Amino acid sequence: MLQILTITTPIFILIAIGFLSVRYGMIGRDQIVGMGKFVINLALPALVIKALTERPLDQVFDRNYLLAYGIGSLSMFALGFAYSRWLRRETLSASAIVAMGMSVSNSGFIGYPIVVMVVGTPAAVGLALGMMVENLLMIPLALILAEAGDQQGQGSGQVLLGIVQRLLRNPIILSISAGLALALLDIRLPAVPLKAVEMLAMASAPVALFVIGGNLVGLKAGGMVADVLQISLAKLILHPLLVLLMFTWLPVQDPALRMAGVLFACSPMMSIYPILGQRFGLQGRCAAALVGATVLSFLSISAFIWALHHLPG
Repeated sequence: MLQILTITTPIFILIAIGFLSVRYGMIGRDQIVGMGKFVINLALPALVIKALTERPLDQVFDRNYLLAYGIGSLSMFALGFAYSRWLRRETLSASAIVAMGMSVSNSGFIGYPIVVMVVGTPAAVGLALGMMVENLLMIPLALILAEAGDQQGQGSGQVLLGIVQRLLRNPIILSISAGLALALLDIRLPAVPLKAVEMLAMASAPVALFVIGGNLVGLKAGGMVADVLQISLAKLILHPLLVLLMFTWLPVQDPALRMAGVLFACSPMMSIYPILGQRFGLQGRCAAALVGATVLSFLSISAFIWALHHLPG
């Protein structure tokens, strides 16, 4: 257990530093926003490009990983959507947002820093593949369903077109496309731009964790304990268990990559979750769930690291 705490504690220390820096005025909220944009628009795309181009494409593109992670995440989304829509009788929009919180991980801001400390290099490959699933499948699916429940006179074609246009401007999507193109053409970056990409990629983990901590300032979970626990436990326990189950049916050759996929699924929901929920009047519920899941993930991630190290194979 001490070894697990050695891996996970520095992550949450950095989150705490970000929280305290904003809480006591050392860093302003506008600066946190700027740092977050730096990670999303520059550091994480650089990390993805580095992951996709530093080894042959057949070593990066793992069909079974994509299928296992994708089917596991879709299964969690379907369960969360059904629970919210038919058991709790919530609106289509609310059900889609709740399901997204249960099935889409904070792969870059929390997942990657933890996974890279546990498995090393395969973490970057898992990040790139996982982001394909999240950005090309999970987030568009959730937003399409949420918008469909709140169209306000718009046709479904207009809704879909708007989502596609936003995805085409997404820096992560652009970096995945660029990295895949370079890998397919077997083009290696020259030494100087490669060094710049590597430096940006190295900045992604610490800055991302700092930003998470800063974004937690002011978020309160009071009065939403039941919702927080339901969304958090589904995200932190059921999602990784479903992904692990898929990996038993669709095995990958590298055990470290399998562990990376499960640990990415262990991460709490993405930090922009409350922002996406705000469009549908769910920002308070989403923010409370984000706080709860981030705190509880300290225990759940540690438990999964221990369990994965003791699983056969």
